[in-house]
Amino acid sequence: MSKRFPGRRLSPVRLSIVAAITGALVVSTVVGWNRFEDVRAAAGGGSWFAGYVDATATPLYPFEQPVSEQGRSVVLSFIVADPQEGCTPSWGAAYSLDEAQTELDLDRRIARLTQDGGEVAVSFGGLLNDELARTCTDVRQLAAAYRTVVERYDLTTIDLDIEGEDLADAEAAARRAEAVALLQEERRADGEPLNVWLTLPVAPSGLTVGGTDAVTAMLDDGVDLAGVNIMTMDYGGSREAGVSQLDASIAAARATHSQLGVLYDRAGTSLGPQTLWKKIGLTPMIGQNDVPAEVFDLEAAAAFNAFAVETGVGRMSMWSLNRDATCSDNYGDVSLVSDSCSGIEQDGVLFAELLGAGFEGRAATLNSVPTTPEATPELIVDDPETSPYPIWSEEATYVAEDRVVWRGKVYAAKYWTSGDVPDNPVLQAAETPWTLIGPVLPGEKPLPVVTAPPETYPGWDAEKVYEKGDRILFDGHVFEAKWWNRSDSPEAALQASDSSPWRKFSSEEVKELLDELQ
Repeated sequence: MSKRFPGRRLSPVRLSIVAAITGALVVSTVVGWNRFEDVRAAAGGGSWFAGYVDATATPLYPFEQPVSEQGRSVVLSFIVADPQEGCTPSWGAAYSLDEAQTELDLDRRIARLTQDGGEVAVSFGGLLNDELARTCTDVRQLAAAYRTVVERYDLTTIDLDIEGEDLADAEAAARRAEAVALLQEERRADGEPLNVWLTLPVAPSGLTVGGTDAVTAMLDDGVDLAGVNIMTMDYGGSREAGVSQLDASIAAARATHSQLGVLYDRAGTSLGPQTLWKKIGLTPMIGQNDVPAEVFDLEAAAAFNAFAVETGVGRMSMWSLNRDATCSDNYGDVSLVSDSCSGIEQDGVLFAELLGAGFEGRAATLNSVPTTPEATPELIVDDPETSPYPIWSEEATYVAEDRVVWRGKVYAAKYWTSGDVPDNPVLQAAETPWTLIGPVLPGEKPLPVVTAPPETYPGWDAEKVYEKGDRILFDGHVFEAKWWNRSDSPEAALQASDSSPWRKFSSEEVKELLDELQ
């Protein structure tokens, strides 16, 4: 039989090189494909803007007559449980659905807006009254209550605003998730899928534990979340002194993005970063917030919009269209929140126009995301020659402010830690002892190590007994005894071993010491 490819056979070394190159190409191809799928999935859903409208606040806001193009989509608020009938939906616990039509002309006004090309979503819940799941304890009756609202107003999108006592009620969360999953399944079978957004309070550090639990409940019951909308407002004590409302809101968005990735991973669906941004909504409270010291002004709105467009968030909203105007001269104290004005001078500029710029999609665009193959992580090998700080070690012990390099990034320890991987994904910042500082920059080198001259302290002697507080030199480093010891080499302390009886001085401490001895 003749050879198809005559010539020399490959040696084992050449075969290993070919295998390595092939493996690298496969990894590159898989990673590239997942990035492509991430971009494609993110592009599949439109980013949309819709301001909230307090449907029962007086004077009634004429949402059916939008004053700008950005006002053509609205989120009407809030459907809550009727105070006397826990499974009956009402508007603000003040109007039944029929009464809202009779006394507020709500159905007619909704019809006018949609006929003119506008779009209406409805929000359930809010802070002041009971969301239906708290008072309606039968899941099928609860699903029927949601269905009544969806069908009456011919909705493609609903918003579940869960906060306050509603957020703390785990049993209500379980009922809500089961009922919404049931409703979605019914609608999907009828060819009328339903978008579901979960609106939650947030801190600059991200979603609270109650918020992550609410998302988990939805995902565990199979709810296809269009996204998680965070209320970037009323931070109170969670916003550190000197941090602007804008910076706190951007930090909250970034933290939520990270948390949402962990939650979807735990639910068995791996989503890429761009797809995750598409599943995030942002809702600032315009002008004066409920917390007197917090004001979200026009400049912040423009910058927040730029951040949202750049990152590709799926939704932008605001509380509220009712308030998108300068207060009249007879409104005495603008630091007190008004239902009908922002509390700041707007000079004829609308928050809706600033926040809604660049959001041209519609809420009806489904944002369901197909599960994509898990991406093969790109291996980053840290190089001590180009790392400004030591490479993180599982065996080492670190204390507050210690800095390490791990997978191309610099981390700072928040407190004593050992064995905690710096990039371990967590839901809350408090769950990790590490703070991400940023990437290792091109051209960086290890920071110089400050050593002490030989005459500073005696050298280590294996035969000598050392008491707590004794200081020695070892390889130019200063060490201090943590307790009585003998024959224990400081070598272990060089590796940051906590079991060593020696503590090595940092370069900063050595420098301070030498300055004192001069």
